[in-house]
Amino acid sequence: MRSAVLFVVDPLAGLQADVDASIGLMAATEELGQAVWTCQPEDLSVTGGRVLADARRLHLADRRRGADHRWTVATTWQEEVERRTVDVAAEMDVTLLRIDPPVDARYLHTTYLLDLVEASGGAVANRPAGIRALHEKLVALRFPALCPPTVVTADPAALCGFVAEVGAAVVKPVDGFAGRDVWLVRDDETAVSLAESATGGGRRHVIAQTYVADVASGNKRLFVLDGEIIGAVLRRPSSVDFRIGPPVAVAQIDADDRAIVAAIGPLLAEHGIALAGLDVIAGRLIEVNVTCPGGMHKADALLGTDLSGAIIRRILLNERVPSWS
Repeated sequence: MRSAVLFVVDPLAGLQADVDASIGLMAATEELGQAVWTCQPEDLSVTGGRVLADARRLHLADRRRGADHRWTVATTWQEEVERRTVDVAAEMDVTLLRIDPPVDARYLHTTYLLDLVEASGGAVANRPAGIRALHEKLVALRFPALCPPTVVTADPAALCGFVAEVGAAVVKPVDGFAGRDVWLVRDDETAVSLAESATGGGRRHVIAQTYVADVASGNKRLFVLDGEIIGAVLRRPSSVDFRIGPPVAVAQIDADDRAIVAAIGPLLAEHGIALAGLDVIAGRLIEVNVTCPGGMHKADALLGTDLSGAIIRRILLNERVPSWS
Protein backbone atom coordinates (compact mmCIF):
# COMPACT_ATOMS: atom_id res chain seq x y z
CA MET A 1 0.00 0.00 0.00
CA ARG A 2 1.22 3.46 -0.84
CA SER A 3 1.04 6.10 1.83
CA ALA A 4 -0.95 8.96 0.34
CA VAL A 5 -4.58 9.87 -0.32
CA LEU A 6 -5.66 12.76 -2.55
CA PHE A 7 -8.88 14.59 -1.69
CA VAL A 8 -10.31 16.57 -4.59
CA VAL A 9 -12.32 19.15 -2.68
CA ASP A 10 -13.84 22.59 -2.82
CA PRO A 11 -11.73 25.48 -1.45
CA LEU A 12 -10.38 24.63 2.01
CA ALA A 13 -11.40 28.02 3.38
CA GLY A 14 -15.03 27.13 2.77
CA LEU A 15 -14.97 23.82 4.64
CA GLN A 16 -16.33 23.73 8.20
CA ALA A 17 -13.96 21.69 10.31
CA ASP A 18 -16.58 20.94 12.97
CA VAL A 19 -19.12 19.33 10.61
CA ASP A 20 -17.70 18.75 7.14
CA ALA A 21 -17.62 15.07 6.17
CA SER A 22 -14.55 15.48 3.97
CA ILE A 23 -12.55 16.77 6.93
CA GLY A 24 -13.68 13.79 8.98
CA LEU A 25 -12.37 11.50 6.25
CA MET A 26 -9.10 13.45 6.14
CA ALA A 27 -8.69 13.10 9.90
CA ALA A 28 -9.35 9.37 9.69
CA THR A 29 -6.78 9.06 6.92
CA GLU A 30 -4.11 10.83 8.96
CA GLU A 31 -4.96 8.75 12.04
CA LEU A 32 -4.25 5.68 9.92
CA GLY A 33 -0.76 7.01 9.24
CA GLN A 34 -1.41 8.05 5.64
CA ALA A 35 -0.51 11.41 4.12
CA VAL A 36 -3.43 13.72 3.34
CA TRP A 37 -3.11 15.61 0.06
CA THR A 38 -5.73 17.98 -1.31
CA CYS A 39 -6.44 19.87 -4.49
CA GLN A 40 -9.31 21.67 -6.14
CA PRO A 41 -10.65 20.68 -9.56
CA GLU A 42 -8.86 23.68 -11.07
CA ASP A 43 -5.55 22.25 -9.83
CA LEU A 44 -5.83 19.18 -12.09
CA SER A 45 -4.12 19.02 -15.49
CA VAL A 46 -3.05 16.41 -18.04
CA THR A 47 0.38 16.10 -19.64
CA GLY A 48 1.37 13.15 -21.80
CA GLY A 49 -1.77 11.33 -20.81
CA ARG A 50 -0.96 11.58 -17.09
CA VAL A 51 -3.17 13.47 -14.66
CA LEU A 52 -1.18 15.89 -12.54
CA ALA A 53 -2.35 17.82 -9.50
CA ASP A 54 -0.95 20.97 -7.98
CA ALA A 55 -1.51 19.49 -4.53
CA ARG A 56 -1.02 20.42 -0.91
CA ARG A 57 -0.08 17.99 1.81
CA LEU A 58 -1.89 18.87 5.04
CA HIS A 59 -1.48 18.16 8.73
CA LEU A 60 -4.75 18.42 10.63
CA ALA A 61 -5.08 20.06 14.03
CA ASP A 62 -6.26 17.99 16.98
CA ARG A 63 -10.00 17.71 17.46
CA ARG A 64 -12.34 16.59 20.21
CA ARG A 65 -16.07 16.16 20.68
CA GLY A 66 -17.70 19.27 22.10
CA ALA A 67 -20.69 19.51 24.42
CA ASP A 68 -22.85 20.68 21.51
CA HIS A 69 -22.21 17.43 19.61
CA ARG A 70 -19.87 19.12 17.16
CA TRP A 71 -16.17 18.66 16.72
CA THR A 72 -14.08 21.29 18.47
CA VAL A 73 -10.98 22.20 16.49
CA ALA A 74 -8.51 25.04 16.37
CA THR A 75 -9.43 28.11 14.34
CA THR A 76 -6.75 27.01 11.90
CA TRP A 77 -7.83 23.40 11.39
CA GLN A 78 -5.01 22.47 9.01
CA GLU A 79 -1.41 23.30 8.26
CA GLU A 80 0.16 23.06 4.84
CA VAL A 81 3.21 20.82 5.12
CA GLU A 82 4.22 20.58 1.48
CA ARG A 83 3.07 21.74 -1.92
CA ARG A 84 4.12 20.28 -5.23
CA THR A 85 2.86 18.75 -8.45
CA VAL A 86 2.02 15.05 -8.12
CA ASP A 87 1.30 12.34 -10.65
CA VAL A 88 -2.05 11.26 -9.25
CA ALA A 89 -2.18 7.65 -10.46
CA ALA A 90 1.48 6.98 -9.67
CA GLU A 91 1.77 8.65 -6.27
CA MET A 92 -1.65 8.37 -4.64
CA ASP A 93 -3.08 5.19 -3.17
CA VAL A 94 -6.58 6.47 -3.86
CA THR A 95 -8.26 9.69 -4.93
CA LEU A 96 -11.46 10.69 -3.17
CA LEU A 97 -13.81 12.85 -5.23
CA ARG A 98 -15.33 15.13 -2.60
CA ILE A 99 -16.60 18.24 -4.35
CA ASP A 100 -20.14 19.26 -3.55
CA PRO A 101 -22.92 19.17 -6.12
CA PRO A 102 -24.48 20.39 -8.33
CA VAL A 103 -23.13 18.15 -11.05
CA ASP A 104 -22.48 21.11 -13.31
CA ALA A 105 -19.83 21.67 -15.99
CA ARG A 106 -17.10 22.05 -13.35
CA TYR A 107 -18.09 18.80 -11.70
CA LEU A 108 -18.39 16.90 -14.99
CA HIS A 109 -15.03 18.14 -16.28
CA THR A 110 -13.46 16.91 -13.05
CA THR A 111 -14.95 13.44 -13.52
CA TYR A 112 -13.55 13.23 -17.05
CA LEU A 113 -10.08 14.08 -15.79
CA LEU A 114 -10.36 11.48 -13.04
CA ASP A 115 -11.41 8.90 -15.64
CA LEU A 116 -7.84 9.25 -16.91
CA VAL A 117 -6.50 8.51 -13.42
CA GLU A 118 -8.36 5.19 -13.50
CA ALA A 119 -7.13 4.53 -17.05
CA SER A 120 -3.57 4.93 -15.72
CA GLY A 121 -4.12 2.37 -12.98
CA GLY A 122 -5.15 4.70 -10.17
CA ALA A 123 -8.13 4.22 -7.87
CA VAL A 124 -10.90 6.80 -7.54
CA ALA A 125 -13.84 6.69 -5.14
CA ASN A 126 -16.58 7.14 -6.02
CA ARG A 127 -15.94 6.10 -9.62
CA PRO A 128 -16.37 9.18 -11.84
CA ALA A 129 -18.30 7.33 -14.55
CA GLY A 130 -20.60 5.91 -11.90
CA ILE A 131 -21.45 9.36 -10.59
CA ARG A 132 -22.32 10.46 -14.12
CA ALA A 133 -24.49 7.37 -14.64
CA LEU A 134 -26.46 7.48 -11.39
CA HIS A 135 -28.34 10.73 -10.89
CA GLU A 136 -28.95 11.31 -7.19
CA LYS A 137 -32.53 12.45 -7.55
CA LEU A 138 -33.57 10.05 -10.30
CA VAL A 139 -31.74 6.78 -9.72
CA ALA A 140 -34.18 5.77 -6.97
CA LEU A 141 -36.94 5.82 -9.58
CA ARG A 142 -35.43 2.71 -11.15
CA PHE A 143 -37.05 1.01 -8.17
CA PRO A 144 -40.54 2.55 -8.13
CA ALA A 145 -41.91 -0.04 -5.71
CA LEU A 146 -39.45 1.23 -3.08
CA CYS A 147 -40.34 4.93 -3.47
CA PRO A 148 -43.33 7.04 -2.50
CA PRO A 149 -45.56 8.02 -5.45
CA THR A 150 -43.43 10.32 -7.58
CA VAL A 151 -43.58 12.34 -10.78
CA VAL A 152 -40.89 14.19 -12.68
CA THR A 153 -42.17 17.00 -14.85
CA ALA A 154 -41.58 20.52 -16.12
CA ASP A 155 -45.31 21.08 -16.69
CA PRO A 156 -46.96 23.21 -13.97
CA ALA A 157 -50.39 21.76 -14.77
CA ALA A 158 -49.11 18.20 -14.43
CA LEU A 159 -47.49 19.11 -11.14
CA CYS A 160 -50.74 20.62 -9.85
CA GLY A 161 -52.60 17.52 -10.96
CA PHE A 162 -50.26 15.30 -9.01
CA VAL A 163 -50.56 17.46 -5.91
CA ALA A 164 -54.35 17.36 -6.18
CA GLU A 165 -54.19 13.59 -6.39
CA VAL A 166 -51.95 13.03 -3.36
CA GLY A 167 -52.88 16.06 -1.23
CA ALA A 168 -49.36 17.34 -0.61
CA ALA A 169 -45.98 16.84 -2.23
CA VAL A 170 -42.36 17.75 -1.62
CA VAL A 171 -41.11 19.43 -4.78
CA LYS A 172 -37.45 19.97 -5.60
CA PRO A 173 -35.48 20.75 -8.77
CA VAL A 174 -33.92 17.74 -10.44
CA ASP A 175 -30.56 19.53 -10.32
CA GLY A 176 -31.01 20.78 -6.75
CA PHE A 177 -28.82 20.11 -3.74
CA ALA A 178 -28.39 20.96 -0.06
CA GLY A 179 -32.10 21.54 0.48
CA ARG A 180 -32.22 24.56 -1.81
CA ASP A 181 -35.49 25.36 -3.61
CA VAL A 182 -37.30 22.50 -1.86
CA TRP A 183 -40.97 23.29 -1.32
CA LEU A 184 -43.93 21.67 0.33
CA VAL A 185 -46.86 22.14 -2.07
CA ARG A 186 -50.35 21.46 -0.82
CA ASP A 187 -53.60 21.18 -2.75
CA ASP A 188 -54.80 24.69 -2.00
CA GLU A 189 -54.92 28.14 -3.54
CA THR A 190 -51.11 28.45 -3.52
CA ALA A 191 -50.47 25.35 -5.64
CA VAL A 192 -50.69 26.94 -9.08
CA SER A 193 -48.32 29.80 -8.23
CA LEU A 194 -45.83 27.49 -6.53
CA ALA A 195 -45.93 25.02 -9.44
CA GLU A 196 -45.21 27.81 -11.91
CA SER A 197 -42.35 29.11 -9.82
CA ALA A 198 -40.85 25.68 -9.12
CA THR A 199 -40.80 24.76 -12.81
CA GLY A 200 -39.69 28.18 -14.00
CA GLY A 201 -42.88 28.49 -15.97
CA GLY A 202 -42.39 25.11 -17.61
CA ARG A 203 -38.64 25.42 -18.30
CA ARG A 204 -37.19 23.38 -15.43
CA HIS A 205 -37.81 19.77 -14.45
CA VAL A 206 -38.76 19.09 -10.88
CA ILE A 207 -39.24 15.90 -8.93
CA ALA A 208 -42.39 15.76 -6.81
CA GLN A 209 -42.89 13.07 -4.19
CA THR A 210 -45.91 12.44 -2.04
CA TYR A 211 -45.36 14.10 1.33
CA VAL A 212 -44.74 11.34 3.87
CA ALA A 213 -46.13 12.61 7.17
CA ASP A 214 -44.07 10.00 9.03
CA VAL A 215 -41.04 12.24 8.41
CA ALA A 216 -41.87 13.76 11.82
CA SER A 217 -40.61 10.49 13.31
CA GLY A 218 -37.39 10.78 11.38
CA ASN A 219 -35.69 10.58 8.03
CA LYS A 220 -33.06 7.83 8.10
CA ARG A 221 -29.71 8.38 6.49
CA LEU A 222 -28.28 4.94 5.74
CA PHE A 223 -24.53 4.99 5.22
CA VAL A 224 -23.85 2.28 2.65
CA LEU A 225 -20.31 1.11 1.95
CA ASP A 226 -19.70 -1.53 -0.73
CA GLY A 227 -23.35 -2.48 -0.58
CA GLU A 228 -23.50 -2.88 3.21
CA ILE A 229 -25.09 -0.64 5.83
CA ILE A 230 -22.28 0.55 8.10
CA GLY A 231 -24.33 3.04 10.08
CA ALA A 232 -27.59 4.93 10.23
CA VAL A 233 -28.85 8.09 11.86
CA LEU A 234 -32.19 9.79 12.30
CA ARG A 235 -32.75 13.34 11.10
CA ARG A 236 -35.93 15.32 11.71
CA PRO A 237 -37.50 18.56 10.51
CA SER A 238 -37.70 21.42 12.96
CA SER A 239 -40.89 23.07 14.18
CA VAL A 240 -40.37 25.94 11.72
CA ASP A 241 -38.98 24.12 8.66
CA PHE A 242 -40.33 20.98 7.00
CA ARG A 243 -36.92 20.21 5.54
CA ILE A 244 -34.62 17.70 7.19
CA GLY A 245 -32.20 18.85 9.89
CA PRO A 246 -28.93 17.40 11.25
CA PRO A 247 -28.57 13.95 12.87
CA VAL A 248 -30.28 13.62 16.24
CA ALA A 249 -30.06 9.93 17.14
CA VAL A 250 -28.92 6.48 16.11
CA ALA A 251 -31.38 4.81 13.75
CA GLN A 252 -32.31 1.16 14.05
CA ILE A 253 -32.18 -0.85 10.84
CA ASP A 254 -35.34 -2.72 9.92
CA ALA A 255 -36.44 -5.15 7.21
CA ASP A 256 -37.48 -2.33 4.87
CA ASP A 257 -34.02 -0.76 5.08
CA ARG A 258 -32.34 -4.07 4.32
CA ALA A 259 -34.67 -4.70 1.39
CA ILE A 260 -33.87 -1.28 -0.07
CA VAL A 261 -30.11 -1.82 0.21
CA ALA A 262 -30.37 -5.36 -1.16
CA ALA A 263 -32.22 -4.00 -4.19
CA ILE A 264 -30.01 -1.03 -4.96
CA GLY A 265 -26.66 -2.42 -3.79
CA PRO A 266 -25.86 -4.35 -6.98
CA LEU A 267 -26.49 -1.24 -9.08
CA LEU A 268 -24.12 0.79 -6.90
CA ALA A 269 -21.47 -1.91 -7.17
CA GLU A 270 -21.87 -2.15 -10.94
CA HIS A 271 -21.05 1.54 -11.25
CA GLY A 272 -18.23 1.67 -8.71
CA ILE A 273 -20.10 3.61 -6.04
CA ALA A 274 -18.21 2.61 -2.91
CA LEU A 275 -19.91 5.08 -0.57
CA ALA A 276 -23.54 6.19 -0.75
CA GLY A 277 -25.99 7.89 1.56
CA LEU A 278 -29.54 6.58 1.21
CA ASP A 279 -32.39 8.70 2.55
CA VAL A 280 -35.36 6.66 3.75
CA ILE A 281 -38.66 7.73 5.30
CA ALA A 282 -41.09 5.15 6.67
CA GLY A 283 -39.55 2.39 4.60
CA ARG A 284 -39.61 4.43 1.39
CA LEU A 285 -36.48 5.34 -0.57
CA ILE A 286 -36.28 9.10 -1.16
CA GLU A 287 -32.82 9.78 -2.56
CA VAL A 288 -29.46 8.13 -3.22
CA ASN A 289 -26.52 10.44 -2.51
CA VAL A 290 -23.45 9.47 -4.54
CA THR A 291 -21.68 12.72 -5.50
CA CYS A 292 -20.32 13.71 -2.10
CA PRO A 293 -22.09 11.62 0.58
CA GLY A 294 -21.99 13.42 3.91
CA GLY A 295 -23.21 13.31 7.47
CA MET A 296 -20.58 10.90 8.80
CA HIS A 297 -18.55 13.55 10.61
CA LYS A 298 -21.67 14.98 12.27
CA ALA A 299 -22.84 11.51 13.25
CA ASP A 300 -19.45 10.61 14.74
CA ALA A 301 -19.50 13.72 16.94
CA LEU A 302 -23.10 13.23 17.99
CA LEU A 303 -23.13 9.49 18.55
CA GLY A 304 -19.54 8.57 19.30
CA THR A 305 -19.37 6.36 16.22
CA ASP A 306 -16.39 6.01 13.89
CA LEU A 307 -18.05 6.01 10.49
CA SER A 308 -15.31 8.14 8.95
CA GLY A 309 -12.65 5.72 10.17
CA ALA A 310 -14.60 2.67 9.02
CA ILE A 311 -14.94 4.13 5.52
CA ILE A 312 -11.25 4.97 5.20
CA ARG A 313 -10.14 1.60 6.58
CA ARG A 314 -12.37 -0.20 4.09
CA ILE A 315 -11.19 1.89 1.15
CA LEU A 316 -7.48 1.68 2.02
CA LEU A 317 -7.18 -1.65 3.83
CA ASN A 318 -10.31 -3.51 2.68
CA GLU A 319 -11.13 -3.95 6.35
CA ARG A 320 -14.54 -5.42 6.99
CA VAL A 321 -17.00 -3.42 9.04
CA PRO A 322 -19.22 -5.13 11.65
CA SER A 323 -22.88 -5.36 10.65
CA TRP A 324 -25.04 -2.49 11.84
CA SER A 325 -28.12 -3.55 13.79
